[in-house]
Amino acid sequence: MKKNNKTHTSKFDDEENELVASFENDEWKTIKNVEKEKLSARKTAAKTLRKDVRINIRLTSSDVSHIKQKAAYEGIPYQTLIASILHKYAAGHL
Repeated sequence: MKKNNKTHTSKFDDEENELVASFENDEWKTIKNVEKEKLSARKTAAKTLRKDVRINIRLTSSDVSHIKQKAAYEGIPYQTLIASILHKYAAGHL
């Protein structure tokens, strides 16, 4: 992409437009020890995303049916959808 002050609204949201503009204005700098930082980020992500507790809950068959329909629409397993919803709620994003 050419360097300019135009926003890329057809492709990106406001936050993405800010990132594109920042990148195009050469505001990004390479950090030292990139490989070390990548490894550290991977380890942190794996630790954060590791599912290490099992729970059992009872739901109505109607609720499970609706959840399964929504999961099928999203193309993911229904257990993954439930875990995602619970994670978002616990993180304060829902």
